[in-house]
Amino acid sequence: MSEKFPQIEPLGEGALLVRFAPRLDDAANRACVSFRAALEAEPIKGVTETASSLGSVLVRHDGTDVRAALNDRLGARDWASVTPPQRRLWSVPCSYGGDDGPQLAEAASMAGMTEDDAIASLSQARVRVLALGFAPGMPYLGILPETWNLPRQTGLTPKVPEGALVVAVRQFVMFGTEAPTGWRQVGRTLFGCFEPTRERPIALSPGDEVMFPSVSPSELRARAEADRDRHGGATWEVLS
Repeated sequence: MSEKFPQIEPLGEGALLVRFAPRLDDAANRACVSFRAALEAEPIKGVTETASSLGSVLVRHDGTDVRAALNDRLGARDWASVTPPQRRLWSVPCSYGGDDGPQLAEAASMAGMTEDDAIASLSQARVRVLALGFAPGMPYLGILPETWNLPRQTGLTPKVPEGALVVAVRQFVMFGTEAPTGWRQVGRTLFGCFEPTRERPIALSPGDEVMFPSVSPSELRARAEADRDRHGGATWEVLS
């Protein structure tokens, strides 16, 4: 018997978890982002904080019983078809392969592609920010074509740099800090996911769309040097 979603589950004494799917799913993630945006725009009395993940929305409360109000809100719309407000389309320059993407060849081979074909595929993909996590402002982005449904590594890469673009399970992650990872580094951006001196310290929001056009290592660094906001030479436009 299949489970029915969405589900509302208790999470300790002060929170509820609204689950839209048991695993990564594009429609469920769209519902998460839109439902959380609606809660922020029109708060339910007693709700103190919300956060969305790949397949669920965390709802913290002050002890008030908000379950009935959440159920009413969930049933009011098909949240997967609702476009979240204030989305942006980002173009983030990326240097693929070489020292900036030391595992591109391995990832390309696993995807059944040449390195050039892999760069073309990855640089032309238009992905969404599915969730932020692990480090401040650090995005999980997808969903990539099925050919990029690559498993994580069995071992751990001891360190990738801030701005590293890694790939696995049909997703990109753009690292917001230097850290270890079990995903394969295919490229490097110089995008600052979190910069407290900016007007928007966390640059990306769930629901934003992102492309990673291919540039040379020298062009990547030249663009970043000219970018005072530490966006790594990225540009963006507001989506309606």
